[in-house]
Amino acid sequence: MDWLTATPPILAIVIAIATRNVYWALGLAIWLSETLIVGGNPILGALASVDRAVGVFESAGNARVLIFCLLIGALIAYMRDSGGVQAVVRGLMSSGLAGSRRRAALAPALTGTAIFVETNASIFSAGILGRPLFDAHGLSRERLAYIIDSTSAPISALILLNGWGAFALGLVEPFAFENAFAVVAGTIPWNIYAILTLIGVYLTATTDRVFGPMKSADSKIAVSAADQPEPSRAIFMWLPLVVMVAAALGFMFWTGNGNITQGSGSQSILWAICLALGVAYGLLALFKRFGHKELQERGFAGIGEMVPVVVILFMSMALGNSLGALGTGDYIASLAAAFVSPIILPALVFAIAGITAFMTGTSWGTYGIVIPIAMPLAIGLGLPPSLMLAAVLGGGVFGDHCSPISDTTIIASLAAGCDHIEHVKTQLPYALTAGALTVIAYILAGAFLA
Repeated sequence: MDWLTATPPILAIVIAIATRNVYWALGLAIWLSETLIVGGNPILGALASVDRAVGVFESAGNARVLIFCLLIGALIAYMRDSGGVQAVVRGLMSSGLAGSRRRAALAPALTGTAIFVETNASIFSAGILGRPLFDAHGLSRERLAYIIDSTSAPISALILLNGWGAFALGLVEPFAFENAFAVVAGTIPWNIYAILTLIGVYLTATTDRVFGPMKSADSKIAVSAADQPEPSRAIFMWLPLVVMVAAALGFMFWTGNGNITQGSGSQSILWAICLALGVAYGLLALFKRFGHKELQERGFAGIGEMVPVVVILFMSMALGNSLGALGTGDYIASLAAAFVSPIILPALVFAIAGITAFMTGTSWGTYGIVIPIAMPLAIGLGLPPSLMLAAVLGGGVFGDHCSPISDTTIIASLAAGCDHIEHVKTQLPYALTAGALTVIAYILAGAFLA
């Protein structure tokens, strides 16, 4: 029965929230999905789960992202342990650029907005900069995770001068629109969830006001000044970070043969982190901050700090692949076929994309499933294709923001240095508020355009 395909992600979400043990949640969901695929045999399902996990590395993109997430731990360790991060924070605070809570919160928001070309580069750059600033001003890491998570994907889905835009264009072109690029570009004013989410981030940063579970997160902060290294040279942080971001953009331009939107994000960001690590290592050795043996030890220690979260990301990838083979996304998306009223269709497509991303943990996978359904519906019912495409793009990001099995929420938690489930729990009220307003706006748009 088709409805059974929805049970693995539901199981994962329920267990993750109820037990706060994401490992068990993802592991059991993968096993259940594979058991359904092989016809209900739990032993064969367990064996297939192992093969599915190994299959994650068949994708070069997946392997690159996992390696990148490990190596970023070494870079963070170098910048932190050398005192470079503290030196940058001291400089920002003494200059007044981050001398208040509001300005400290704006720093990662602006960083994430500026780096709209590659989501992972945006999240990690903003997270690395934001950690010490938030600690210094008594702002919670959960708030930092919300800011970087709710900035990176929405800005990427809104501006679309990146891999997101290229991916959407590739999915739209088969429908023979007169100008497929214009359809994609036309999503900007209609991507209401992305716009509202970014407004929410900047309102949070500028007003220093929060609500929901986020309100109590700051009271749980326990950062000891004794645990922080003494400030040394700011160059130990800012130069490797600038090299990583600039190299990521340069490599995307190169791998895209001059077109940055066609470049390989995973390949570029992996090359960039390797180059940044080399620069950081060279700086610390040149200034004799650490010896070669200590640099090696600190680098491996930083990698070790990332292992638990990278395992979660790895298992999330395996579950996503398994759900794709099971047909979970196709079943959820097909529910839209029962509703044909043009008035509610944009809102319904947004909701279906959100549910699909929530249950599969992937916005891009959701786009591959829902866009081929949304475009014919737009043509058949006479709705603007840009409106329908924007509903899918925003819905995918909305589902990601709400999902504890989303790779984006996992990476944001990692970059901010906070508990993954706490990040999802504190971000959820913000995502649901923006999502509810988006549904209302799309119903009004459907009524006006129908």
